[in-house]
Amino acid sequence: MDTHVSTDSPASSREKWQRRAAWAAIWYLRLAAALNLLGAFSAPFRRQVTRHNTGELFTPYLLTAGFTSAALAWFLAIMMRRRKRAAWIFNIVLSGAYLLLVVLLMAVAPEVREHTFNWVSAAFSIFFVTSLLVGRREFHAKGDRSNPLLALATLIVGGAVGMLIGTGLVTLTNTASGSTLWDRMNYALMRVYTLAPAGSEHVGVEIPHWVDIAINVLSVLLFLLVLYALFRSPKGKEYLCDEDEKQLRELLDRHGERDSLGYFALRRDKSVVFSPSGKAAVAYRVVGGVSLASGDPIGDIEAWPGAIERWQEQAQVHAWTPAVMGASEEGGTVYARHGLNALELGDEAIVEVDEFTLEGRAMRGVRQAHKRVGRAGYTVRIRRHAEIPEAEMDALLQLADHWRDGQTERGFSMALGRLGDPADGQCVMLECHDGEGQLRAVLSFVPWGREGLSLDLMRRDRDSDNGLMEFMVIELIRQADTVGVKRISLNFAMFRAVFERGGRLGAGPVLRLWREVLIFFSRWWQIESLYRANAKYRPIWEPRYLLFERSSDLPRIGIASARAEGFITAPSLPALFKRRHVPVAVATAVAAPITEELPQAPSPAEGPTRTGATPPSE
Repeated sequence: MDTHVSTDSPASSREKWQRRAAWAAIWYLRLAAALNLLGAFSAPFRRQVTRHNTGELFTPYLLTAGFTSAALAWFLAIMMRRRKRAAWIFNIVLSGAYLLLVVLLMAVAPEVREHTFNWVSAAFSIFFVTSLLVGRREFHAKGDRSNPLLALATLIVGGAVGMLIGTGLVTLTNTASGSTLWDRMNYALMRVYTLAPAGSEHVGVEIPHWVDIAINVLSVLLFLLVLYALFRSPKGKEYLCDEDEKQLRELLDRHGERDSLGYFALRRDKSVVFSPSGKAAVAYRVVGGVSLASGDPIGDIEAWPGAIERWQEQAQVHAWTPAVMGASEEGGTVYARHGLNALELGDEAIVEVDEFTLEGRAMRGVRQAHKRVGRAGYTVRIRRHAEIPEAEMDALLQLADHWRDGQTERGFSMALGRLGDPADGQCVMLECHDGEGQLRAVLSFVPWGREGLSLDLMRRDRDSDNGLMEFMVIELIRQADTVGVKRISLNFAMFRAVFERGGRLGAGPVLRLWREVLIFFSRWWQIESLYRANAKYRPIWEPRYLLFERSSDLPRIGIASARAEGFITAPSLPALFKRRHVPVAVATAVAAPITEELPQAPSPAEGPTRTGATPPSE
């Protein structure tokens, strides 16, 4: 008996038509946005659209000439592209009401029916409404429940502000006589709250064209703010709870050796989704509508697909853009099987303790730096965090915070974001003292399974000798047996291959140009210095990847990643007035030897990221 099942079943055919209808609605909005923008720049085309949208004529849904209508149509197309249910409801209500009005007018007014253009406009509007109805199941992404109230408040408050500014501009530039304050307010109100094109006639108001443009810009900003408030995705603020953290730690105990970044999943500003079996998990944070996962999934590799699928389903439900920062080749391969594309970001520097040596010409610089710092009397103490008494940990926290000097904390995928937490007792602290017993630098590493460490925090006194970080790393390698370490993950070198290959003989012009661009930006972001600082240890380079769905999402993912890592910070009033330096009492206290008791810190200072840390070469 033939058991072959046809793929052209009624259900699959229906889903195919639903997808096509959804795309038809999206492209209608994109085309309307393009035509509206053309009308905003082209006066002849704008006059034609205006003429066909007055009196007995009407244009298709949302087709008016102007910046506001162009921005509205384009924004709606973006929201519909993200399959947001609120955008579908907005369009079906607005276009349905518009179509109903058109049908009524054509039914009761013969002069309206006589115009062929009106029939064409009605056909386009019917096409759009039909596409929305047929493709309704494609728009399933949820929004935040507070969005309608926030959008209404934005519309009222923003409209009032725009009307006041517009009224002021009209009052200052109006050359017509006989207009009242209400006439000017009414003009500004209509221009801000409606899609009326620039240059609309209004009795008693004659103003320069630039004023119309200025009010139009206010109108565009208002509509964009209202639409953003109405369609914004949920923020995803369900951070790790105690039960989540406990379950993650159990997975790390069993499978922590697989990924050097696994322990960073315990950042408490991340969320987590587990596989159905609970044997794997994906840690992520929602930033600007991007569900940004970090590293490989945690847990049993056989259960990774279940966790990845749940993470993707969650992103789809909430209209989040899925992306992964810093996945290994193994993790990236599994993510790629679930429809994500890979882009190599750079390489992680890993040192195998048993294979490391200071011998040879290539290690001459590191060997000399280590001897020079050692002769100056510096020593390194290595302890697990749990072995550090509370009073000493408080002193370390104050010193680390003092050396940070108020700079923005950086890190997401390769930093823990905290220091001295009692739950992180297995982390390893390196304390470097000078010949007088003063603490001059600290390094903190998180566990990488049972026999590895991964760099988390780097802080040093800027007045200390150069080569201090190299000295501490070498001492950790030499004393690795004291903490049972066989492999160490150091800094991440972004675009390492470009620096390495671009400087070789025979490198192509594109590669050389790309290398020069990265060197230029290294003046601000330590791209090249981190590569060179780690290359001197002759490490094993492990590539790390960025995973994404569509290339068009890369700018948005790049901004979200920069925000998560701390390279872009949103301005806030408290931050503007925040003191950048520690109090004088603390600054004086930290100059004392570490054996002296320092005042207890009010709260643990967060550690910096390895991506934003001072490179070992400093």
